[in-house]
Amino acid sequence: MFVTSYTPFGVDGVIIRVEADIRRGIPGVDITGLAQGAVKEAKERVRAAFRNSGFAFPSDRILINLAPAGVRKEGAALDLPIAISVMAAAGVAPRADNVMVLGELELSGRLRPVRGALAAAAAGLADGVADFIVPMENAGEVRILARNVAAVETLKDAFDALVLRHETGSFPLCLAPPQNNEQNKPFVGDFSEVRGQAVYKRALEIAAAGGHNLLAFGTPGAGKTMLARRTPSIMPALTPKEAVEVTRLHSLAGETQSGLITRPPFRSPHHSASAEGVLGGGKTARPGEISLAHFGVLFMDEAPQFRINVLQALREPLEDRVISISRADRQTRLPADFQLVMAANPCPCGKLGMTNSTCLCSPEEVHRYWRKFGAALMDRIELRALVNSPLETAKNVSLMGRNNEETSEQIAERVLRAVAVQRERFKGEGVRRNARMTPSLVEEHCALSEDAENALRLAIDRLGASGRAFHGVLRVARTIADLEGRGAIQAPHIDEAVQYRRLGDDPYDALC
Repeated sequence: MFVTSYTPFGVDGVIIRVEADIRRGIPGVDITGLAQGAVKEAKERVRAAFRNSGFAFPSDRILINLAPAGVRKEGAALDLPIAISVMAAAGVAPRADNVMVLGELELSGRLRPVRGALAAAAAGLADGVADFIVPMENAGEVRILARNVAAVETLKDAFDALVLRHETGSFPLCLAPPQNNEQNKPFVGDFSEVRGQAVYKRALEIAAAGGHNLLAFGTPGAGKTMLARRTPSIMPALTPKEAVEVTRLHSLAGETQSGLITRPPFRSPHHSASAEGVLGGGKTARPGEISLAHFGVLFMDEAPQFRINVLQALREPLEDRVISISRADRQTRLPADFQLVMAANPCPCGKLGMTNSTCLCSPEEVHRYWRKFGAALMDRIELRALVNSPLETAKNVSLMGRNNEETSEQIAERVLRAVAVQRERFKGEGVRRNARMTPSLVEEHCALSEDAENALRLAIDRLGASGRAFHGVLRVARTIADLEGRGAIQAPHIDEAVQYRRLGDDPYDALC
């Protein structure tokens, strides 16, 4: 007899079979199967939890085997499966066939939540497991996929659930359907609260509609961060399939969910973040920030302050939409279909381009500052927006008068219509947004009017752009046309896309 459990690794993880054998001998507990750290310590937690829950721990020799033996087991999620297997082997509890058990035990017998519960449910269902015993805090996310779930708070509750299942064939229906969690609450802040910055707002609208990457640069205090943090307020909700995938990744990262994440995630790591924290990794290949931003936005404020190896490592995920993590014994791929939004000052001191302020940075220092991005990463940024200084904004906007700015709701309506067009356009193509179009799809879906062809030819000759930049201009122009409800791309769409592409190639000239 074995108890089914789960250990996280990457996205899929590994199904673990927990077996217990009790025999005559010197009392003690041995755990085999490459148990690491917290798993080795489980025998002491289980022994104390037995005693404090009113059960007698067997006074014989106990052997616990964790199969497959060649996979390292990490974390404390195997505590409850080990306890249940010992109970079953001792004849105290009924057999737990076709049941997945998860949970970390406290010495008192209470259960603590574990990470990866939703991924465990998916793996269990794929393996033919029908029933689940999980801590109360994890029950909401498991119920997203599974129906027969026992939400327990203590070891005694888990024992009672097994007895009830043995007698009636099912667990009690003690859970309401999963509710939206904290990440689905209304956003704080609205686009209308930021006066001026029409060009930057337009760039964010295009980025949200087409899934394009964006770089905003300008003087400190101009509103780069303020507007970027309001981007989720104009993005459409996730589809049901996308919501499950995003929730699963957040669960694997240890963020316990009470229900589906239905809004696009917005991640904003500090510029001191390590490569492993941003990209993912560790012994069990945990998702990093780029995977937690899957189907959402990764915002890098003060982008040039990030380590250069972190910035350069973003190139492959931006292109492939996955991150490959290699270890000595295996390789895993984590999804990373995110939008990159970066904000940067124009120079190290931040005063370049400011009125009535003097920049003390030399041209060489400015170019060195921007070289951290590298040409290859910049080539993947399809939108570059120059954000005016606060003084320039104040000249053109009445700060105390009537607010005539568009609200996030108004912008979101246009974005939603454009996204709906793209979902219909790419149905069955394996592509979500215009920014993900392959060259063949660009050729198929980016029909140009005669004026647009001439405008594109002139722009490419003037910019001397690469092949990636050429397709990037067409993708952005396609999104602009979708926002206007146009079928064919017109010359004004090309002109606007080229203007966003041109900025940022030489920020020193743009700001001086």
